[in-house]
Amino acid sequence: MHTHSHSPPYASSPEEQARLLGTDAGTGLAPEDAAARLSTHGPNALRRQKPKSVALILRHQFASVIVWLLAGAAAISFLWRDVAEGVAIIIVLLINGIIGFVTELRAARSMEKLIQLSRLHARVRRGGKERMIDAYDLVPGDIVVLEPGDVVPADLRLAAVSSLEADESVLTGESHTVTKSIEAVGSDAVLGDRFCMAYQGTAITKGTGEGIVIATGMDTEIGQISEMVQSASGEVAPLERRLDMLGRKLVWLTVSLALLTIGAGILRGFDIATMIQIGVALAVAAVPEGLPVVATLSLARGLWRMSARNALIRQLSSVETLGATTVILTDKTGTLTENRMTVVGYLLDGLDVTLGTQDDAAAFEIADERLAWALRVGALCNTAEAGDGPSDERAGDPMELALIAAARDAGIDRADLRRRYPELTEHAFDPARKMMAMVLEDGRHHLVAVKGAAEEVMALCTRVFTAEGAEVALEDAARQDWQRRITGAAHQGLRLLALAMKRVPGAGVDPYGDLTLIGLVCLRDPIRADVSDAVRASRTAGVRVVMVTGDHADTARAIASAAGLGDGALEVIDGSALRGIDLDTMSDEMRARILRADVFARLDPATKLTLVSVYQRAGHVVAMTGDGVNDAPALKKADIGIAMGLRGTEVAKEAAHMILRDDAFSTVIAAMRQGRVIFQNIRQFVIYLMSCNVSEVLVVGLAVGGGLPVPLLPLQILYLNLVTDIFPAFALGLGAGNEQVMSQPPRDPKEPIIARPHWWQIAVLGGSITLATLLAFGLALFALELAPAPSVTVAFVTLALAQIWNVFNVRDPSTNALNNAVTRNPYVWGAIALCLGLVALALWQPLLADILRLDPPGKAGLGLAVAMSLVPLVIGQIWIRWMPGARHRTGRGGQ
Repeated sequence: MHTHSHSPPYASSPEEQARLLGTDAGTGLAPEDAAARLSTHGPNALRRQKPKSVALILRHQFASVIVWLLAGAAAISFLWRDVAEGVAIIIVLLINGIIGFVTELRAARSMEKLIQLSRLHARVRRGGKERMIDAYDLVPGDIVVLEPGDVVPADLRLAAVSSLEADESVLTGESHTVTKSIEAVGSDAVLGDRFCMAYQGTAITKGTGEGIVIATGMDTEIGQISEMVQSASGEVAPLERRLDMLGRKLVWLTVSLALLTIGAGILRGFDIATMIQIGVALAVAAVPEGLPVVATLSLARGLWRMSARNALIRQLSSVETLGATTVILTDKTGTLTENRMTVVGYLLDGLDVTLGTQDDAAAFEIADERLAWALRVGALCNTAEAGDGPSDERAGDPMELALIAAARDAGIDRADLRRRYPELTEHAFDPARKMMAMVLEDGRHHLVAVKGAAEEVMALCTRVFTAEGAEVALEDAARQDWQRRITGAAHQGLRLLALAMKRVPGAGVDPYGDLTLIGLVCLRDPIRADVSDAVRASRTAGVRVVMVTGDHADTARAIASAAGLGDGALEVIDGSALRGIDLDTMSDEMRARILRADVFARLDPATKLTLVSVYQRAGHVVAMTGDGVNDAPALKKADIGIAMGLRGTEVAKEAAHMILRDDAFSTVIAAMRQGRVIFQNIRQFVIYLMSCNVSEVLVVGLAVGGGLPVPLLPLQILYLNLVTDIFPAFALGLGAGNEQVMSQPPRDPKEPIIARPHWWQIAVLGGSITLATLLAFGLALFALELAPAPSVTVAFVTLALAQIWNVFNVRDPSTNALNNAVTRNPYVWGAIALCLGLVALALWQPLLADILRLDPPGKAGLGLAVAMSLVPLVIGQIWIRWMPGARHRTGRGGQ
C-alpha cells in the first residue's frame, strides 16, 4: 500500500518516516509545500463509484424472458384489435415492473457512508503553527494532532503519544480499545497489532498524540476496503437464477405448443386468422404471467414477517436466498457474545472464585478478605464512570466498567469507597509497563492500588495476600503455579487483569515496586443466552456455522466451544496462514482445510473476502454477518450479507442484504426458516400455476386437433389466468409452511425451482384437468346435446372449478389430506371464496357474460361441470399418496 520505503511505516521509526516524507515533526510542512503535494497526491477522499442510473434500474425490470414473451403477446393482441387482452397483459407487466423498480432503486447505493467518513476536520501543524483544516486537504507528511473524541482523518505513523487509546473495531472487529505507542513493530504485524499506527475512520477514546500522515484517500486502509467493496461483485440471488432458467424453458414450451395448435387447427380447416388469435391466447395461457407478481408479493410478505422478528431485508430476493444457505460465517462480538465485558471470577491465593449471582459475590465479600480487596482495588484503580446503576450512563474502558459492576453487585458502594480512600495521584496506564496505579489516602498511610497485564504485574510482586489477611513472600514455586493458572484461564478465552497493592508512608514512592499480589480478575464477553439453541437449530437444518473473528485463536476457540460450534474438537485457522493466499493457485489440501475449519481468527478484510469466495467456489450459498467497515467487502460478496443493526457501522449496513435490529444470531436462524418456507411456497404455487396453465393449452390444442369446436375463447382463457390462477397462487405464497422445514438439509444450490419429479407432477395434474374438461365438453355436446356456445360455458366452468380445487393437490406428501399447511392456510379459503364469486359473476352478470361470450348451460350443464371438476382433485390425491417421486415435491427435488 505504502511506497515510501522498503519496510512498512509501522516497522520503522517515526524519525525515519519523517525523513522519507520530507517533513519535520516539530514544525510540519510549509503551507506552499502542502499545496504542491495536494496537487500531486490529490485530495484525501475516497473514490466514488458511479451509482446506477434510474434508467438502468428501470431497464433491468424488463430484462426477463417472461416479460418479453408477454410483451410480444400484448403487441399481437393490439395488432388483431383485441384491446381487452392487450390491456390485461400490460397491467400485469406494469405492476411487476413498478414493484421491482422501487425495491432496486432503494437498494442500489452502497458507498455513500464511506464517502462521509472521509469528510472530517483535522488539527494539523503547518509552518510551526497548529490550525484546523478540512481533512479533504491533508497530504502525506502533514503532522496531525489527536485528542479524545477525534476520528482519525488519515493513516498516521504516530510520533508522540500520551496515554493514547483508540477504538479500531470498525477495521479489526475487536471490541476493546487499543493502547498506542511510538515503538516500531515487526513488518509482518497484522493490522490489529500495529500499535504505532492510527488509521483513518478509527476513533480516539483516551489520551493525546501526534502522527505523520503516511497515506491519504484511496491509499489508506479504509480506501483499500472501499476499493474492495466497489469491486466485490455480489452474487446473483439463487431465486433470480432459478426464475430465469424456468422462464427460458417456458419460452420454448410455449412457442412449441402454440405453433403445434395453430398448425393442427389450420390442417383441420379452421380460419388462419382465428387460429393465430387462439395461438396468442395459448401463449399467454402457457406462461404463468402471475409468477413474477405472486413471487414478488410472496417475498414481500416474507420480508414483513422477518421484520417482525427484527430482521430487515434490503433486497427482496435475499429473503429466499436465506433458505438456500449452506454455511453461515458469523463474527463473534455482539452476535455470538453480548458485546460487554463481564467479571466471571477471581483467581486468589489458594482459591478460585466463580461469580454467578449477586448473592455469591456478596457472600464471598463478607467471608473472604482476599476477594474483598480484589473488588475494592478493581473499583479504586479505575478511571471509568459507570453511574449508580446498571442502566445509567457508562463511560470508559469496557474492562474497567466490568470491575465497577462486579464491586457494585457485591454490595460495595464506589462513592463510599472513594470517600474512604480519597485519590491523591493517578499514574495513567503506561503502554510500556502495561499497567496503571492510583495512590490513595488511607489514614496515616498511603495505599497504592495497581492494575494491569497479569505477567507484568506479577513480575513486580514480592508478596501475596493470603486467606488470613496476611502477606507472605511470593516464592518461585508459587509463581510457577500462578503461571499455570494464567495459562489455563487464557485457554478458556478469558481476559486477565492482575490486581496488586502496597502501603507506603508517603506519596513520592515509585508505585510499581515491591507489590503485594491480591489476585487475578477473569473477564469474558459472555455468550448470548439464545446462541446455543440457535447453533443447534442450524446443525439440525444441515447448515454449518463458522466463526470469523479478529480476536486471538485461543479466545476464539473458547467462545466457539461455549457456543456449541463444530463436532468434537474444533479446527481453528489463524489468519496469518491465509494472508496473501491466491484462489487460483491454492492447494487442494489448503482448500479442504478451509472448508472443514470451525473458526478463523485474526482475519483482515482481504482474507475475509477470499474466504467467502472459497466457499462459493465449493458450491456453498454463503451467509455472512459483520458490523465494521472491514466487513463491508465480504458482506457484499456473500450470497446474503447480514449487518448488525445496533452496533454496525453505516458502511456495513449499506453493503449488506439484511440488517439485524437486535444483533442476535437466533434472528438469523428464524429468518433462514422463513427463507426456506418461501422457497417451498414458491415451488408450490409454480406447480399450481403451471399445471393449471398447461391444462388450458392442452384443452384447446387437443380439441382443435381432434376436430372438435374450440372449447375456450381467447378472452375466456385470459380471464381464467387472471382470476383463478393468481389468487390461489398468491394464497399459497402466504402460507406458514411445513413445521418440519428446519429438520431437513438445505437444498442443493443448483436445484431448479421445478425439478424432474415436479415436471411429472405438473404433467399429471395438468393432464387430469385437461381430461375432465374435455370429457365435460364432449358430454355437453353429444350426451346433453347442447349447442356449441353453452357447451363452451360447460368447459369454462369445469376448467375454472378444477383449477380452484387443484390448490389442494400441492400439499406436502408427508401430511394428512385434511390437515396440512394448505388446508390450515386462511388465505387459501379466502382465495377459493373469491374465485367462486368471480366465476359466478362471469356466468350471471349480463355485461361480463356478454364480453366473455358465456351462454347459460342450464342446470344439467352446470351439474355436469361441477361433477367433472372434482375428478382432477381425486386423481391428484391418489398421485400424492401412491405415485413414485411425488414425495420429493416439497423436499430436495430430484435428489
